[in-house]
Amino acid sequence: MSTLFEQLGGESAVNAAVDLFYRRVLADDRIAHFFDDVDMERQAAKQKAFLTMAFGGPHNYTGQDMRRGHAHLVKRGLNDSHFDAVAENLGATLKEMGVAQNLIDQVLAIAESTRNDVLNR
Repeated sequence: MSTLFEQLGGESAVNAAVDLFYRRVLADDRIAHFFDDVDMERQAAKQKAFLTMAFGGPHNYTGQDMRRGHAHLVKRGLNDSHFDAVAENLGATLKEMGVAQNLIDQVLAIAESTRNDVLNR
């Protein structure tokens, strides 16, 4: 059985998805302000490594855990509505890329599994 990472198209597909995803996020007035002071090249690289690991690909993620990595954003008001907006953008990105709905559902389930850690609950 191939991993979700392989089913999505491997490294090139994850890289393309992350780049498209952040273009959507930065254009979304609900959440763009959380990225005002962020080095987006560095952020995208971290996200690519994290998603590759989360989807069962090579494990090269060295970033902070979800709670530590988002604690400063929770202090700035990050909440469920923002998490929902990010998930919505992720799903729309994958749909735009032609990813099958069953794979999108798996990706969104993985994202959902991080909600309480991201929101520090």
